[in-house]
Amino acid sequence: MAFEELLEDPVIQKYLHELVGPRGMPVAAAPPDGEVTDEELAEELGMELNDVRRALFILYENDLASYRRLRDEESGWLTYLWTFEYENIPEQLQEEMHRLLAALETRHEYELDNEFYLCESCGIRFEFGEAMEFGFQCPECGSSLDAMENTRLVDAMESRIERLQKQLNAESAQVEV
Repeated sequence: MAFEELLEDPVIQKYLHELVGPRGMPVAAAPPDGEVTDEELAEELGMELNDVRRALFILYENDLASYRRLRDEESGWLTYLWTFEYENIPEQLQEEMHRLLAALETRHEYELDNEFYLCESCGIRFEFGEAMEFGFQCPECGSSLDAMENTRLVDAMESRIERLQKQLNAESAQVEV
């Protein structure tokens, strides 16, 4: 995928937005070619320097930007020259999907392995052991705890897990070709 196409992809735009937030999005959405200083970016984008630095640091933490330092021989000041490395985004999105899949599978197993009780008044959910400890009465309001059906939640998780597995298999097949 070409660099320009990468930045036009709504999934990648959403990923960048989730990382840097709305204030950092101008930095993430229009990376310059080559090296640039944070001051140059702030001036070019009309942004506060701290907002630019925050976005750059987040991109750096996520392996989407790197920097090199230059020391001014006279003043001793350090200048940071930033480079954007967005070619890593597709792999990072795939890693995120794998993490999400693993978390969903763990949660799915938890939902299947436990019996839950709900306080209708407070909306608090308890595992069977907790409900039994409280004598099947809510510790907050004293209302009785009713058995909770979580079939819709389990079904939704199964559907999402299946879609993620299909996406990951499709992406793996594309990478292998």
